[in-house]
Amino acid sequence: MINNKILEGDCLEEMKSIEKNSIDLIYLDPPFFTERKHTLKNRERNKEFSFDDIWGSNKEYAEFLKARIEIMRDLLKEEGSIFIHCDKSGAHIIRALLDQIFGAKNFQSEIIWSYKRWSNSKKGLLPSHQNIYFYSKSKNFKFNTIFTGYSETTNIDQILQRRTRDKHNKSVYDVDSLGNTKHGDEKKGVPLSDVWDIPYLNPKAKERVGYPTQKPLLLLERIIKLVTNENDVVLDPFCGSGTTCVAAKILGRKYIGIDKSKEAIELTKSRIDNPIKTESNLMKKGRSSYINADKEALGLLNGCRYNEVHRNKGIDAILVEHFDNAPVLVRIQKKEETLKEAISLLSKAMKTKQSKKSILIQTKHYDNVESLNTEYDNVLIIQSTALLLVMRLKRKSFQCMA
Repeated sequence: MINNKILEGDCLEEMKSIEKNSIDLIYLDPPFFTERKHTLKNRERNKEFSFDDIWGSNKEYAEFLKARIEIMRDLLKEEGSIFIHCDKSGAHIIRALLDQIFGAKNFQSEIIWSYKRWSNSKKGLLPSHQNIYFYSKSKNFKFNTIFTGYSETTNIDQILQRRTRDKHNKSVYDVDSLGNTKHGDEKKGVPLSDVWDIPYLNPKAKERVGYPTQKPLLLLERIIKLVTNENDVVLDPFCGSGTTCVAAKILGRKYIGIDKSKEAIELTKSRIDNPIKTESNLMKKGRSSYINADKEALGLLNGCRYNEVHRNKGIDAILVEHFDNAPVLVRIQKKEETLKEAISLLSKAMKTKQSKKSILIQTKHYDNVESLNTEYDNVLIIQSTALLLVMRLKRKSFQCMA
C-alpha cells in the first residue's frame, strides 16, 4: 500500500523507488523550455523561489524529459493516465515525446487552459492559454464524465426531445407511430469539453504563495476528478509549490510529490498541513454575471473613446485619453441619486485611482450646479443632451443650446 510522500531530489532517481504499475494519475508541470530563470517572492516578501529553465538546445530539453517520462509510463497502472502541462515554448517537443513513449493511439485530448490576464504585450497576440496533453497508458483508462451547463443559445427542444437518425443518416427528432415527438432521456448537461475557462490566480488570491509557476487548485482538482476515484494514487514528479498534492488531499486521494528544490519541498509540506483554496466567483456565477455596465448610460458617450467599467460603485467608464498623465474617470448620474451623491461617489473613486480630472454627465435637473462646481473643482459637470432638451423646452426656448 502506498503512503503519502513528499520526496526531495531529482525525480529521475526518486521515481526508481516507486513500485511499477502502482500509480493512477501522473500530472507534471515540467520546465517549459522558456530559456530563462524564473524568480518570484512570497506575499510577505521574505522568501524568494526560483528555478532555471535554460537548456541551450531542443535536444538537451528532449533528452531530459524523455528519460523521466519513460519511467513514468512504467509506474502507471494499465487504467492510468498522464497529464503534461506545457506552453508554446516546448509543446511540440513534449507532444512528439508522448507519441513516441505512450503511442499516438493513446493520445486522448489536448486540453486548452484558457484564462484572462493583463499584460503589456510586445508586438503580437497576447498569450492567454496553456496546453495540457492527456495520454492514457492503454485504451482501458479510467474516466469520470463531468457535465457542464448548456449554452445560452441551446434550443429547449434539444434538451427535451429525443433525437435519432433518418435513412439518410441525418439527425432528426424521434417520433412515435402517431407522429408525436418522443421525450428525451434524463439530461445531465453537456460533457466537459477540452477548453477549460479557469481563472489564473490573481496576485491577491489567498491561495497564492509566491511560487513562479503556481497553478490554481481548481485546475488540478478538475484533472484529478476526471480520471481518478477516492484513495487512488496521484504522482507529481515536479511538484513545485505542491498544488497537485494539496488538491489530491482535499479530494481524498493519496499523493506522491517530488522536487529537487528544498524550498519547494518545505512549501509543499506547509500547504498540505494548512490547505488554502481560493473560491472562484467567476466559475460559480459565470463571466456574464460580471458584466453590469449601464449600457443605456454609456450610450451618452457615443463618439468618445473609452473603456467601460464593471463592478465599480463610482465609475462607469475611463476615457482612453489621459489628462495630465492621469486617467479621466466618467460617471453618469443615475435615476435614483442626487447630483451631489453622484459627485461624491466619483470623487472617492478619483482619490483611489489618482485621477486629476473627471467627468460627471448630469441627467437630472439641479438648480445650483455652480455651487457644486466650486466644492468639487476637479469634476467637470456636463449636461446630457436629453436634459438640455427638457430644460430648453421648459423655458419655451429653441435657441442654440451650445
